[in-house]
Amino acid sequence: MADTFVNFAYGSNMSSRRLRARTPSARPIGIGQLSAHRLMWHKAGRDGSGKCDVLHTGDAQHVVWGVLYEIAMADRPHLDLAEGLGQGYDYKVVRVRSNSGVVDAGVYHATRIDVALRPFDWYVAYVLHGAREHHLPAAYQLELGRVEALVDTDAERREMNLALLR
Repeated sequence: MADTFVNFAYGSNMSSRRLRARTPSARPIGIGQLSAHRLMWHKAGRDGSGKCDVLHTGDAQHVVWGVLYEIAMADRPHLDLAEGLGQGYDYKVVRVRSNSGVVDAGVYHATRIDVALRPFDWYVAYVLHGAREHHLPAAYQLELGRVEALVDTDAERREMNLALLR
């Protein structure tokens, strides 16, 4: 059994700060593209907001950019818990194109969906922070910046999350 696994982060976990707070061993190994998927913000979060999802469309024109991380297997249960494995997200292995070739990587995908939900502003800030940190294509970053976000009315939760980005 391997000591590490590769995870494809496409949402708030693209931010190294966010992911390392959950899995200290996480080490970015490159960026990648997941074809035939579209980034959606419809995963029903436990806080009542929308979270990111990679929705399989089957259309090769649809691409989700993200960050490939190598993570110690010992940290996997912590990530599963943070992601709500079995309670809103499931896990699958996908083939991601990267600069070093095609990589098999794990990805969390939504099982609890509500298209009416919108993400909180701090959540979108994590996603944008990760996209900038890892130099995802400028056009993709602009697309992420157009997402309609809600200001989180829970000031303590909002401040706690934004503090991690400072």
